[in-house]
Amino acid sequence: MRGEKTSDCRVSRWGHAALLGAALLSASVAKAADYPTMAPLDQYLMDRSAEIAMAKSAAPPSISEKATVLVLTPRGYETAVTGSNGFVCAVERAWMSQYDFPGFWNPRMRGPLCFNPPAVRSILPYTIKRTELVLAGRSKAEIIAATRDGIDKHTLPPLEAGALTYMMSKQGYLNDAAGHWVPHLMFYFPKASAAEWGADLPGAPPMLNPQFLDSPESLSVLMVPVKHWSDGSPAPGMQ
Repeated sequence: MRGEKTSDCRVSRWGHAALLGAALLSASVAKAADYPTMAPLDQYLMDRSAEIAMAKSAAPPSISEKATVLVLTPRGYETAVTGSNGFVCAVERAWMSQYDFPGFWNPRMRGPLCFNPPAVRSILPYTIKRTELVLAGRSKAEIIAATRDGIDKHTLPPLEAGALTYMMSKQGYLNDAAGHWVPHLMFYFPKASAAEWGADLPGAPPMLNPQFLDSPESLSVLMVPVKHWSDGSPAPGMQ
C-alpha cells in the first residue's frame, strides 16, 4: 500500500496499498530533492497507541473495531490487535508509493488503510515484504528485483478477485501537497487502461492509480471517492 496526484486529484496507495495502500504524486519537481534517501528509522515510527488509533480510522468502526491491527516496529509490521472479521488495518509509509515517486522516502507520510479479506491474502503480503526489504537496507533496485523474484517463485501471492482497501481516515498524511486528501475506496485489478472503467473522465468518479512501467506488481488500482470520513462526518468534494 499504499496513485498520485496533488490535492485536487489522485493520491497513491499501492502498494499496496496500500496498496496498495495503502496508496503519491509530488507537489513539484523541486520536492524530489527533499527526500533523496531514507531518513533515520525513528522518523518513520509512531507511538504504538497512536498508530493503532490511526490504523483503525481508515474504515468505519463497524469494520475497524473488529479488525486485526498491525503496527510498524524496527523489525517490520507486527500484530498489535487480533481481530475477528478478517479485515486488517495498518498505517503504510511512503516507501509503498510508486518506485519513481519523489516522496518515496518522505518520513512524514502516513497512509491508514484497512484491507478486506481478499486484500489481506493478496495485497498485504506485498506491504509486509517491501517493508522488510526497506528495513534491511535494500535499495529500490534490490526491492524491485526481490519482489519480481517472489512473484516468479510464488512466494508472493497472485491478485485475488474482490480485493479492496478502505482509506477513509482524516488522520492520514498522504503527501506534502494533499495532506489527508479525500476518503476513498481502492479496488485492485490486473493492469489495464483507464478506458476499461471510464476512469479519469470528466464527471466519472473512478480514478486510475497509474503504475510505474517497470513495476513488478502488475496491478491497476481503481480509486473511488466517497462522501464521508470513517467517523461519519462529511468530506470535501473533489475539485
